[in-house]
Amino acid sequence: MDLRSGGPVPADYLCRGLQPCGPVLLMKFGVVTFPGSNCDEDMINVLESLTSKPVERLWHKEHDLRGVDMVVLPGGFSYGDYLRSGAIARFSPIMQEVAAHAAKGGLVFGVCNGFQVLCEAGLVPGALLHNAGQKFISKNVHIRRGTANTALTNAVPDKALKIPIAHGEGRYHADAATLKALKDNDQVLFRYCDAEGRITDTANPNGSLDNIAGVCNKGRNVFGMMPHPERACDERLGNTDGRSLFASLLKEVLA
Repeated sequence: MDLRSGGPVPADYLCRGLQPCGPVLLMKFGVVTFPGSNCDEDMINVLESLTSKPVERLWHKEHDLRGVDMVVLPGGFSYGDYLRSGAIARFSPIMQEVAAHAAKGGLVFGVCNGFQVLCEAGLVPGALLHNAGQKFISKNVHIRRGTANTALTNAVPDKALKIPIAHGEGRYHADAATLKALKDNDQVLFRYCDAEGRITDTANPNGSLDNIAGVCNKGRNVFGMMPHPERACDERLGNTDGRSLFASLLKEVLA
């Protein structure tokens, strides 16, 4: 299939493992590296392999986003998770530019530690607390799409996706008013579920409020989630469920 014709991209485009070309190059990604980031190269590898375009490597001390359309804050342990996860990274110089980018409607995506940074910076609602069991968790879990009305989820199927988690502070928390607003505004991106897609207490790995695994801001252009979709995009790893999130982004650009 050749997308150079400019026609609409099928919703399952990346899920079929096809290599994009042509119009995909319209979206430019940048991945921020903080001291302690350890998933930045994973994210860059996935984005470059799926878009056939170099990804901008953005250092935390920079003030230039180099014209990217989407800024990605990757997983890891920024600044060693001192104070709280993401609490120091949110003061990095580049976060001023990320906030300005988001305020203008630019896309921002935070995964795991990136989600924690977004919460600390006030770019998405809520907070990430220590896991209910007070232990670091690293395993595959299942999540199910909440809203389909975002650039990150519009091509994600409404079923259980197997996506890895690896965190010690991933328990999503918000006060009652914030939780109500999230539901009223359809801002919940993903919830933890079982393999059949049922959202249950036993499927919740860390005690997150309402099984929430990811949320977006009210403007629907800033996204945060604890599970790692970039670790579920390669057939060699036996799991490609994460591809549908990246398919959503490309569908948004090419539609």
